Amino acid sequence: MNDDATAPIELLLTQPVPEAIDAELARAYQVHRLYQHKDAQQLLREVGPRIRGVITGGAKGLSTALMDQLPALQIIAISGIGTDAVDLQHAARRGIHVTTTPGVLTADVADLAMGLIISTLRRLGEGERLVRDGLWGTVNPPLARKVSGVELGILGLGQVGKAIARRAAAFDMGIAYNGRREQPETGYRYEADLVELARSVDVLVVAASADGGEALVTAEVLDALGPDGYLINVARGKLVDEVALVDALRERKIAGAGLDVFVDEPHVPPALRDLDQVSLQPHRGSATLQTRLEMGRMVLSNLEACFRGEVPPNCALPPSPASRPAQVPVGAGLPATGP
Repeated sequence: MNDDATAPIELLLTQPVPEAIDAELARAYQVHRLYQHKDAQQLLREVGPRIRGVITGGAKGLSTALMDQLPALQIIAISGIGTDAVDLQHAARRGIHVTTTPGVLTADVADLAMGLIISTLRRLGEGERLVRDGLWGTVNPPLARKVSGVELGILGLGQVGKAIARRAAAFDMGIAYNGRREQPETGYRYEADLVELARSVDVLVVAASADGGEALVTAEVLDALGPDGYLINVARGKLVDEVALVDALRERKIAGAGLDVFVDEPHVPPALRDLDQVSLQPHRGSATLQTRLEMGRMVLSNLEACFRGEVPPNCALPPSPASRPAQVPVGAGLPATGP
């Protein structure tokens, strides 16, 4: 760590943030933008020993190998709610705070889930391509699936899952769910067996945490969903067996899919891009200006608290006090007003 308490705190930014947040970061800190460098390792060799904070996204996270190239690291500030791309236990052993931005992106992700349901069942992408290609009037598109009144299954009834359920109720959908525990206060039907849930619904929405890492939607689940069923995923790509999903779509074992997330982002299997019955989005569940600004402000608050020697307000897993590195004096390296 730089011994000069007056030197600016140096941060590593792994992906772009809204301009207003970027400006705030640049005013308060010395920011190194990893995503702008062709030779990331050269940058890390130059600045890695001085980096005290990393700002990243939930899907990108921070690899353990990269974490270990940053000996002065005090905080990994995730702009998002997913922590599955960070080894929390390793961070805790290093005395590194890992923070998230909970609550603020729930509505956006739930909105996108409903958008994918409507787009996929009503085949909006096919209709748009037909109009754009000047084929309206010469080609008869296939009839779509009615959205209102379908039976909806939700995998993971957390904040996002509940928000999806509330929106689905406005479409007169029957709602059932699978999760780690039954929540009778919700009034929704609980199904402890995911295969049985898939068998009983028309649409299965994946809204579960990916902290466990394993695929939950397997070939067996897709077979149970059946040729009239649809899969929607707004959680993490790795929660779905992507090879099995491609096979199920190709062989018409399920009717369609709406996907915002993929196993190896930004790489999407060509088969998914080529299939008409699939709606695709580039992992943009929280990608509205209003929400990203609010997430950015939470990141700034988490950083400021950490560098003032406090526990940040949105820690996913605070480090052990015994492993936590010595804190710099309160306010060192920060402007008088803070970020």
